[in-house]
Amino acid sequence: MEKHDMIELSNRKIGILVEDLFEDLELWYPAIRMREAGAQVRLLGAGQEVYKGKRGLTANPDAEVSMVRSSEFDGLIIPGGYAPDHLRRHEPVLELVRAMDRENKPIAFICHAGWVPISAGIVKGRRVTSFQAIRDDLVNAGAQWQDSAVVIDGNLISSRHPGDLPDFCRAIIARIAHRQGAAFEES
Repeated sequence: MEKHDMIELSNRKIGILVEDLFEDLELWYPAIRMREAGAQVRLLGAGQEVYKGKRGLTANPDAEVSMVRSSEFDGLIIPGGYAPDHLRRHEPVLELVRAMDRENKPIAFICHAGWVPISAGIVKGRRVTSFQAIRDDLVNAGAQWQDSAVVIDGNLISSRHPGDLPDFCRAIIARIAHRQGAAFEES
């Protein structure tokens, strides 16, 4: 890839939600990819000093969710694992997700992370994907579920599982940079 073909995220700020039992790859792969693209990435936790992933990796949050505002971010990423089941019970997390949605800022979620947008009440009538196990949860919340590597509906970007991470990250970078590659048009 030539330098002029690269999508840059310099001067862009991205929040990534973190909670115990996050899916390690679904947190760290996007964090690294966004940093490689030039974004400033902040891990946002619910109050602990360190979080442990399902596979043993740890993450130290840069800020507590209750102490940040949507105006500080150009996008938000929600990793899967068991963490979303805890994140969705934390009102400051839901408030941040709702605010990002109202401001039409990209909200990217993968695997089980769809539970957070469900609890935030932002999926009704929207096209999304997820890990198969929470398909019914999304459908029952009013979403239109698709079995695709990446589904983009407005500011929502969703993927099914760690195998989709390359496509997921490309879609996030394209949206946050306000560029849409042909492969990531509304799908």
